[in-house]
Amino acid sequence: MATEILMPALSPTMEEGTLAKWLVKEGDTVSAGDILAEIETDKATMEFEAVDEGILGKILIEAGTDGVKVNTPIAVLVEDGEDADAAAAQSASPAPQATKTPPPRPRQNQRPPRPRPNRISPKAPNYAPAPCARRCGTPWPRRCAATTPSS
Repeated sequence: MATEILMPALSPTMEEGTLAKWLVKEGDTVSAGDILAEIETDKATMEFEAVDEGILGKILIEAGTDGVKVNTPIAVLVEDGEDADAAAAQSASPAPQATKTPPPRPRQNQRPPRPRPNRISPKAPNYAPAPCARRCGTPWPRRCAATTPSS
């Protein structure tokens, strides 16, 4: 079964890259870990290695191509005895579109969300804390221990 080799995301921010150079040719046997190509990102040039083993059946993106999007098929890896052109044609054909399901309808009997309680009570007096309350760090409207009359 033919395996598509996809343009890898070599960095978390990579969206596209340049396929600088192929290090293998069509018909070469590759095994896992072999270096297939050099890919240039916006920051560096990195080597791309094979994950599977097989025969490089068809190169879909030529060397020197700029602006290759991540996850775009760049080559086809086939098994021994497989036809590379048929595998490439199969991979080039668009995948069947998934049927779109309509978005879920909102339930009719759904209760509205409960309001969040306010941090400040509506019955709290509307005045600023005393300067001493700010200094000693007590939440207003409590009185600061330093300002309470001594008995």
